[in-house]
Amino acid sequence: MNVFVKGLRCRECGRTYPKEPLFVCEYCFGSLEVSYDYQGIRQVLNKKVISERPANLWRYKELLPLEGEPTDGLDSGFTPLIKAEKLGQALGVEKLYIKDDSVNYPTLSFKDRVVAVALSKAKEFGFKTVACASTGNLANSLAAQAAKANLKSFIFIPANLELSKVIGTLIYGANLVAVEGNYDEVNRLCGEIAASYNWAFVNINIRPYYAEGSKTFAFEIAEQLGWEAPEHIIVPVAGGSLISKIWKGLKEFKELGLIKDLKTKVHAAQARGCSPVVTAIKENSDIIKPVKPDTIVKSLAIGNPADGYYAVQAVWESGGYGEVATDDEVIEGIKLLAETEGIFTETAGGVTIAVTQKLLKQGKIKKNDSIVISITGNGLKTQEVIAQELKKPVKIKPNLSSFEETMGLVKAKSI
Repeated sequence: MNVFVKGLRCRECGRTYPKEPLFVCEYCFGSLEVSYDYQGIRQVLNKKVISERPANLWRYKELLPLEGEPTDGLDSGFTPLIKAEKLGQALGVEKLYIKDDSVNYPTLSFKDRVVAVALSKAKEFGFKTVACASTGNLANSLAAQAAKANLKSFIFIPANLELSKVIGTLIYGANLVAVEGNYDEVNRLCGEIAASYNWAFVNINIRPYYAEGSKTFAFEIAEQLGWEAPEHIIVPVAGGSLISKIWKGLKEFKELGLIKDLKTKVHAAQARGCSPVVTAIKENSDIIKPVKPDTIVKSLAIGNPADGYYAVQAVWESGGYGEVATDDEVIEGIKLLAETEGIFTETAGGVTIAVTQKLLKQGKIKKNDSIVISITGNGLKTQEVIAQELKKPVKIKPNLSSFEETMGLVKAKSI
């Protein structure tokens, strides 16, 4: 039994709420988040305890919002932190790492973390049906994990989503609903549905619990670096939850004494065609101005991010910055990562690679700093955007001379 979850707390006015499927303060309409008894956690959680546990996200269970033992995602998390030496050479840096959630289980994105927490919590609350609004990765993960958990699922997506992500949801037998509108319109509809049906909407009424799963991305980075926080983490921003929870997770580790120093700057990375958070950062404003997305980066195409304000606050509090990548820069970033490190990322990863390059050129990141680039999804999910940018395969006849002639090879003459 996890006795360390105190309840929910409004992030604006500080009012407290019980551990129920709530997500908004009834007094000030601020968003709610989970609060913990850190003094109690400090008495039972240490590096040795964590390191002896199974290599999954639940190794940090005291800092996650369950009351009982986890039921889902027992093989999710603890993805590789890769020393990116060849990419580092291309960028002119030595201490460069890739946190690679493109190989997360079961659906190859960081959303497998948050869904594991959301479904475990939904079961604690007694829900039989789960649902979400999604730009793709969440749809895949919820459909897969709901199928395994024997929960009914309803998943709502923009009708123009990439075919790979549509197939990657339908295969699990989910009720997939394609809405003729962008993500923000899909999300508004889901808010109405959530008010009418007793379903666990993971990014609405279960959102405070669901979002806590993103902290494990940061926990793992610190542990894999030998219980140290890096100087920089570049994070793709859609709804803003991931970057704000990465920052929360690092602060929790510092408060618990699991890391000695917290010198990390978190940097927001967005596509130029949908960059409300980066725009606010550059304008030194905490007002998020909604935009209509126009980008190939559909996984980040949220024009009115629910946690945009908190994403900006995380960047400012950490001393970080924000930058954008054009669609062309995204494609080049995808190719650069693949050609140097053998990692095929989806478009969000192309954004973080391109933004890292810009931050280095601007001097926001120094050449000798330790840098972690967040790769949050697999390129197999968004093959359409890169297909026309690659060389075509060489065609030959089924004989050696055709191969040598086509490839321009000259056979050495025997003496």
